[in-house]
Amino acid sequence: MTSMQHPSTTHSNALNAVITSIKLAGFSLFMSLSLASPTQAINSDSHQAVMKDTTPTTPKHGVAMHGDVKYPADFTHFDYVNPYAPKGGTVRRSVVSNSYDSFHPFVLKGVPAAGVSHYLYDTLTVQSEDEAFSQYGLIAEKIEMPADRSWVTFHINPKARFQDNHPILPEDVIFTFNSLIEHGAPFYKAYYGDVLNVSKTGQYQVRFDFKNNKNRELPLILGQLPVLPEHYWASRDFSKSTLETPLGSGPYKIDSFNTGRSISYKRNPNYWAKDLPVNKGLYNFDEIIFEYYGDQTIALEAFKAGEYDFIVENIAKNWATSYSGDKFNNGLIVKEEVEHEQPVGMQGFIFNTRKDIFKDPKVREALSYAFDFEWTNKQLFFGQYKRTNSYFENSELASSGLPSKEELAILNTFRGQIPDSVFTTVNQAPKTDGSGKVRKNLRTALKLLKEAGWTVKNKQLVNEKTSQPFKFEILLYQKSFERIIHPFTKNLSTLGIQADIRLVDTNQYIGRVREYDYDMFIMTLSQSNSPGNEQRDYWYSTNTTTPGTRNYIGVSDPVVDQLVDMIIAAPDRESLVTRTRVLDRILLSYHYVIPQWHLPKQRIAYWKRLSHPKVFPKAGVDFDTWWTNDQ
Repeated sequence: MTSMQHPSTTHSNALNAVITSIKLAGFSLFMSLSLASPTQAINSDSHQAVMKDTTPTTPKHGVAMHGDVKYPADFTHFDYVNPYAPKGGTVRRSVVSNSYDSFHPFVLKGVPAAGVSHYLYDTLTVQSEDEAFSQYGLIAEKIEMPADRSWVTFHINPKARFQDNHPILPEDVIFTFNSLIEHGAPFYKAYYGDVLNVSKTGQYQVRFDFKNNKNRELPLILGQLPVLPEHYWASRDFSKSTLETPLGSGPYKIDSFNTGRSISYKRNPNYWAKDLPVNKGLYNFDEIIFEYYGDQTIALEAFKAGEYDFIVENIAKNWATSYSGDKFNNGLIVKEEVEHEQPVGMQGFIFNTRKDIFKDPKVREALSYAFDFEWTNKQLFFGQYKRTNSYFENSELASSGLPSKEELAILNTFRGQIPDSVFTTVNQAPKTDGSGKVRKNLRTALKLLKEAGWTVKNKQLVNEKTSQPFKFEILLYQKSFERIIHPFTKNLSTLGIQADIRLVDTNQYIGRVREYDYDMFIMTLSQSNSPGNEQRDYWYSTNTTTPGTRNYIGVSDPVVDQLVDMIIAAPDRESLVTRTRVLDRILLSYHYVIPQWHLPKQRIAYWKRLSHPKVFPKAGVDFDTWWTNDQ
């Protein structure tokens, strides 16, 4: 399962906002109607369905990945909302990006406007933000599946409506799913790849049958499917981006927009699901406005001037030095640090191993010794951050110490196929004393580079066989990150390596990352408390050449492929944790990333006209639960 990105200091937000989060993500959904009947999914491979569990089943209001759901069938609202929150008022938010050019977030073309998929489209089910992974009914009022999870049936609420009052039917679910699989972004084809077919089984029932019963997460992630209106798209081309106002089923409609500069959403007074328990206390603002700013510094000054109401601060220096003054002292602006229990994932310098220069793990490890986190944290971040040492940092899923007995039972099956260091070495990022003197680390780096076939000639690192100089480019779109990278490139220069910073605009950045057109860039590989199908998009060998996946590194390893399949098939929480830790260890051993830093909290500020519930969910700030005091 994917999750929201933790707001650490990174410039990857623009890309992640477009292609990562399931909760906010778009789907690529164009198909020719001749490709499939309206009640049968495309089945383009030869897999056959497994023997199905015929034990009688009972439709339920919610399902958990492991164990039971927290909330009973008669629950009235989630614990982290204020069910009596007043409705009304306007809230203004910001987006640091050059522009947007599409209201169609379901194709890779274009840059979608902020909020368009989140506020306009309902999903079959919704996730609670205070459980590891549980889904509750939204469009589907009930979920039905056997114990072996070899299929799932969603019972659509007869009251479910699109915003034109057209009923939401099984045909719409099937249309959406078929379109996604046939023409969607590669991530979603992999995400739902274990579905054999989907069919209408009743007036308000749609059933998904699976290729096998090993993917226990699949019924829950199918619930995340946004449902689009087949009748609306019958006369439109899904393959093209557009600024035509779309038809959705969600709590808001697009009210007005200034292309690339702002967009306004108005709450739909006739929203069909406004009184459901999963929506109580949510979507309280009458109007939500997103204002676009091309520069983070300008955006911060605009916030302090009252041009918008809420900000998540991702830059440590700003938090330490810019959130002060009369407006903060007299309480007009409120500062908070919100702790959360969400894995922060791995933020780091991402190597593109498709490039010959970064294919050798020793080279990648060597470059990690040139990054001085301790000095950076002390001098640039005011000591606010912790070093990241896991792809699943800040969670029980992270590996630590030497492998446990349970982990060794898995690792031993891969002996000879993985580095021996996995069994004997605790993999931690290089350390310094924070003084800025990194001579010892650079000596280690040079030793590794020499072992990898590189040598220094005339103060330049060159390949001993080809005399090729060691130089590469670090792709950026956020200028504020340059001050953090410069000390790193300076240390690389001492090694004889030429590392150039390439600053581009948001649209070019997104396009280049989608096509893997970079040597190195900075990204947060976000994770959730319940890793599953999305791991394919990050690590599967089949995604190394397919544009638009999240295998940014270019990982192609049969052991990693097997481990991802094992994680997806984990029968219980204990085995999921063990298998994820093993994957973590193996990924770390190959030095695919130079780990950076994390913060197990969110830094937020807001004007006092806003209020939030007393209790934050375990996942952190959920802005949909907030309200304004202007009524």
